[in-house]
Amino acid sequence: MATVQQIRRVQRADGPAAVLAIGTANPASCTDYYFRVTNSEHHADLKDKLKRICKKSGIERRYAHLDEELLGAHPDFTDRALRTLDARIDMASAAVPELAASAAAKAIAEWGRPAADVTHLVFSTYSGRKAPSADLRLASLLGLRPTVSRTILSLNGCSGGGRALQLAKELAENNRGARVLVACSELTLIAFYGPQEGRLDTILGHGIFGDGAGAVIVGADPVDCIERPLFEMVFATQTTIPETEDEITMRLMKGGLDFHVSIRVPKLLKSNIERCMIDAFESIGISAEWNDLFWAIHPGGRAILDHVEQLLGLGVEKLAASRRVLREYGDMSDATVIFVLNELRRRRARGEEVAEWGMMMAFGPGITIETMVLHAAGSLKEN
Repeated sequence: MATVQQIRRVQRADGPAAVLAIGTANPASCTDYYFRVTNSEHHADLKDKLKRICKKSGIERRYAHLDEELLGAHPDFTDRALRTLDARIDMASAAVPELAASAAAKAIAEWGRPAADVTHLVFSTYSGRKAPSADLRLASLLGLRPTVSRTILSLNGCSGGGRALQLAKELAENNRGARVLVACSELTLIAFYGPQEGRLDTILGHGIFGDGAGAVIVGADPVDCIERPLFEMVFATQTTIPETEDEITMRLMKGGLDFHVSIRVPKLLKSNIERCMIDAFESIGISAEWNDLFWAIHPGGRAILDHVEQLLGLGVEKLAASRRVLREYGDMSDATVIFVLNELRRRRARGEEVAEWGMMMAFGPGITIETMVLHAAGSLKEN
């Protein structure tokens, strides 16, 4: 008769979890209508401030589900004092899983196996607040089987992508044959407001944040001739910087989601991320030179990337994937790091990045730092 220990060994995968496929999606509309649709053209000083924020952040475009037609039907969204939370949640609860499904369909197609082979679903969002929630709706849209094991992460902010990927790694490695679909989908409509004097967060948020969804298939022990690993997920940790609870905050109010990002965040990260990286590599017994790695850093703003680059003495091209995503899409919260991974694999396929080992990092409320050591799989180099 088998012992519990023998049963447990059989249940676990033999090899490490790996990213097997990636998909991304964005709404069709670009966010170039802000002051016009909010009847705020007279705020010339705020318009100039928004232009400076976008230029300083290195952001050229962002995408948004909330277009002029929808805002025409919901003009009250521009006023944070009005009770619009119910309407925002109703809209987001339908649109968030639909955008996620667009990204997930691309990932599943690249993966090469039917959607019914997905065993676990991890969904991260701050944009929907209903039950049954976006994970169940996404499972229905994709045709996942009724036995799929669902987990939803809420209000993790920009660190949610890293948290979801770490959870997927643990699920894949501890459940033989598991295939985990990670989906992150965010719509800024839940926190959209018109400009307001004395509320810099509103202008800052509109200047930096955009809408998008990212999806990843994660699994261990890839099936030969079908699954092609992109990045092996070697080691992951989560760290919270002490006494920083008020530096990044999100709170649902009657008028929508109210958020705050302190100007101290880039410097706080600069003071703590290297320790996280050293601890991660020491834990797996590998000595790494920072410029010998590839990098998938969440681009929460140009200042964060500049601080990381300066602190670690990175070459100018090392954060190119993060900078391009920031430039083309803005900060899409938890989905952003998946966009960076997607851009990174493109750069590797073109021969623009050849490092074997890499680091993925995402940052969110707490301040929370999600860290993951990655290893470039052989199939990625061959392709």
